[in-house]
Amino acid sequence: MGPTLRRPHRRRWASLLAVTAIAVTASGALACPAGAAGTNVDFATHCIPPAIAGIPPIDGTTTGNVSVDTTSPKVGDTVKVTYTVVTPAAGNPTELDLPADIMTPTGKVTLGGAQTGDVTVAGPKKNAPVPGKDPFPSFSMTGTFKVTQPGKITLSPGDYNIHTSYIMELDTPCTVITPPAPVSETVTATDSTPVNQRAITLGSASGNAGDSVTVNGTGFTPGATVTLAGRAGDKQTQDTATVTADTKGTFSGPLVVKDKTTTGIVAYEGASWDEDKGAGPAAYAVGGTTPPTPDGSQKLTTTVKAGTLSMSQAGNAVGLSAVDFGKGGASTGSLNKVTVRDFRGGPAGWSLTGKVTDFTSAKFTGPGAKIDAGKLSWTPACETKAGSPSTCKAGSAGPVGSSGATLASAPDGTLTGGEFTVDAGLSLDVPAFTPAGSYSAVLTLTLT
Repeated sequence: MGPTLRRPHRRRWASLLAVTAIAVTASGALACPAGAAGTNVDFATHCIPPAIAGIPPIDGTTTGNVSVDTTSPKVGDTVKVTYTVVTPAAGNPTELDLPADIMTPTGKVTLGGAQTGDVTVAGPKKNAPVPGKDPFPSFSMTGTFKVTQPGKITLSPGDYNIHTSYIMELDTPCTVITPPAPVSETVTATDSTPVNQRAITLGSASGNAGDSVTVNGTGFTPGATVTLAGRAGDKQTQDTATVTADTKGTFSGPLVVKDKTTTGIVAYEGASWDEDKGAGPAAYAVGGTTPPTPDGSQKLTTTVKAGTLSMSQAGNAVGLSAVDFGKGGASTGSLNKVTVRDFRGGPAGWSLTGKVTDFTSAKFTGPGAKIDAGKLSWTPACETKAGSPSTCKAGSAGPVGSSGATLASAPDGTLTGGEFTVDAGLSLDVPAFTPAGSYSAVLTLTLT
């Protein structure tokens, strides 16, 4: 009677130990998260069964996948992460069926690149029964992280643990043998601060004290009240006026300039000057009175005419290198050279910014037939022509995106101007299984 009772008990314990020994491969049904799917990656895994099992550690290969709900977040956004064990390393080694809903997975996803750290993920206590000798199905775990830095952030599957609630509460921790595991997904975060697209031009670059100059503006908030003001160096003068931007964010209005120390004119939204909500200064000079010409003398005059701030480019099309379907990766090329000419004179600097649309295909319109604008990055470069009063500065390397980024700039100064050559290396991070075909986008450059 004793042996008869112990045999089923031993059989139940054998089943328990089998579960805990290979819990690395047990789970519920595979989840199909919304958003951007990552790439399946293989990595070596070391799993330690509970001591009660009396089974040595298990080394095997796990196929993992990390997906996110967005690949183009902004700094401050929260990104949802789903870590899926796609291909289990083993199956149920016993003849006994394993019951449903006994396994709870937890783990972590490793961040790299612009932002580092681990994302804690967890899955539900839910799995289908696993017949004897059958392979285990996949399981998914989810978590979130807050974006704190702009740039490319990589996500790799990390360590995980299977907690089993069957006869006893037991854990089977599994670690990546050579961390980090291969990158499964990449997101490109952009700065949440939008690029200021406001700009002004003047009807004339000089006038006598008391003359009126026409100020034209673009890129302002539609319907906003805009202050026009004179500047003497970095100080605002008493010469001000207000205009209202139309439904397109443009305006044209007069400003009477009386202060003879005026060197430029600005326009801004709000109660006071704010470079994020304003434009300028546009160079402006006020002429004074001159003494009469003495007898026997001749008055000689000449004029140095203020020019404009302009740009030209060597071409309007860039062909990026091809990538393979199933592999993806960097599609690279070079921006056509841009020449900036600042012949305005005065104290005003300039800024050249760019923004890009999503890459789309004329052939495909279904899911995956688009490459996000945030996948395009550039490495700007800028050269100043000898003799130029100003020195240009290249923008930071990183993503361009639909919000935009700075390609090059020159600061304000006592006397500014010159000629500058700007270019950039381009790299588009193409997801591995983007449908084959030709994709195009529009990169818009704005000089202010």
